[in-house]
Amino acid sequence: MTQTALENQLKKGGQLDAASVSREALAEKAQALGLSCQVVECDRARSRSAVLRAVVKAVDFPEFFGGNLDALYDCLCDTVLDQKVGLCLWFHNLHSGDPALAEDAKAIEAVCRDVVDYAANNGRVFVFAIEHAGKHPDPEPGVAPLPYSGS
Repeated sequence: MTQTALENQLKKGGQLDAASVSREALAEKAQALGLSCQVVECDRARSRSAVLRAVVKAVDFPEFFGGNLDALYDCLCDTVLDQKVGLCLWFHNLHSGDPALAEDAKAIEAVCRDVVDYAANNGRVFVFAIEHAGKHPDPEPGVAPLPYSGS
């Protein structure tokens, strides 16, 4: 994606193709335009609730969070309105190939598209990119998977 195309997309909002732009280039251009740019670390998330917790952590939303897709929409809309220009989210390694996350990944993407419309209707911008990572690797026999908390 050219710098001009990226700048135009950041000004109008919507979904970016994560394969066509680097996370660093996106963050740099977003910051130059006054957008808050956050990374949602989804690599260890193995369920919808874990992905939603990663979003809440990335946008520094208060602890009270409903934990469902309606709460995600409310969280993102509130966060967009809290910004002067808008918000840019990069979903890093969303394992949409996992059977437990396949449908939820689509639903989360749909919520983000709804937030794009909400932001535009309220004089703000919401941009998001989803870096799909396929399926989590199968656990090795006798080795417990790393917990979501990383400890």
